[in-house]
Amino acid sequence: MSDTETYDIIIAGAGLTGAAFALAAAQGGLKVVMIDPQPFDAQLAPTFDGRSTAIAFSTFRMLDALGLGEDLRPHACRMDHILVTDGRRPGAASSAPSSAFLRFDADEIGGRTGGEPLGYLVENRRIRVALAQAVIRAGIEVRAPASVASVTTDAGKATVTLADGSTLTAPLVVGAEGRGSTVRRAAGIETVGWTYGQSGVVATVRMGRDHGNVAHEYFLPSGPFAILPLTDQRASLVWTESTRRGEALRSASDEAFHAHLMRRFGEFLEDVTVEGPRFVYPLSLSLAEKLIAPRIALIGDAAHGVHPIAGQGLNMGLKDAAALAEVLAEAARLGEDLGSETVLERYARWRRFDNAALAAGFDAFVRLFSNDIAPVRFARNLGMAAVNRIGPLRRAFMQEAGGATGDLPRLLRGEPV
Repeated sequence: MSDTETYDIIIAGAGLTGAAFALAAAQGGLKVVMIDPQPFDAQLAPTFDGRSTAIAFSTFRMLDALGLGEDLRPHACRMDHILVTDGRRPGAASSAPSSAFLRFDADEIGGRTGGEPLGYLVENRRIRVALAQAVIRAGIEVRAPASVASVTTDAGKATVTLADGSTLTAPLVVGAEGRGSTVRRAAGIETVGWTYGQSGVVATVRMGRDHGNVAHEYFLPSGPFAILPLTDQRASLVWTESTRRGEALRSASDEAFHAHLMRRFGEFLEDVTVEGPRFVYPLSLSLAEKLIAPRIALIGDAAHGVHPIAGQGLNMGLKDAAALAEVLAEAARLGEDLGSETVLERYARWRRFDNAALAAGFDAFVRLFSNDIAPVRFARNLGMAAVNRIGPLRRAFMQEAGGATGDLPRLLRGEPV
């Protein structure tokens, strides 16, 4: 067994949220190490996996402040317009929008966001590579492939034992390894949540015409589906099916999948071709009962796994990372114990309400729109029409979706930690 090595922060998970937090903490002058079961070299391989992420304009400011902007901009497609429509049947995308629609335009908030779009669509592989390259440039230590076997804490430090028997110590361990977080389990933090009986279907297509940087979101009885603009005249398709249909699509032939896609989206997509693999995954809500425990903090999906209806999962996780890094950097400057309850409670107080409120809001949104009950449909149509006609309310929605409301961490304002 090797001698125990000491750090300021041990981060379990080197994925998107974990790597972003590592960069932010290192920018704040902290010595960090990341542990991940996957070889880190795999992060640098631009493997096409079909998945993309909607990045809020405030989150893109954070990536800029961490030094990723130059690498990401060529691969980031602006979302200048979002059209939300309440549909009642497959193929609704081929019909003109009904009175129950919302249109959001970046120009309406341009004065406040400095000409920024409503958000950006970026393929996950591009974000992953940019983060990995930034981690290497920053000289951040990564233990990978390696897995956490146990986490123990006492009054002065946390000790992480890896599967190979080596040990690391730090005042704080951060769990950033997703919904099945080992760190969260070690801390004895329970989760609350439920499944939706739905599956998310994700595919990337090349379109027969220019998308004009417009994102479309349609609500059907089976759940929402979105057509999200990507660079190079492509789009990311994200839609919800029942679990049974989702499993059928998982095993369907390419021809059958394409036929279903065209029935679902209608002529709107014109001559589309599917590029890369498709993904089908069950949808659920998972919310950690606490964000902190003695010498432990949770960020990203380890703290909250939400329905992808609003594409906010990664944005929430990166906001966690920015807030925690800011709290810890300030604590270090003041000479405080990074893993103390006093310090960690500042992070929990900053993020707990926002996370819980967003998770509850997304859950209510799913239940409101994933049905075709006449009174409910009538009420939501009235609501959409009202929001569409009230400029200040519509702009407030855009500011909220862009992550530009509330007490923002410095990184989300484009400032260094």
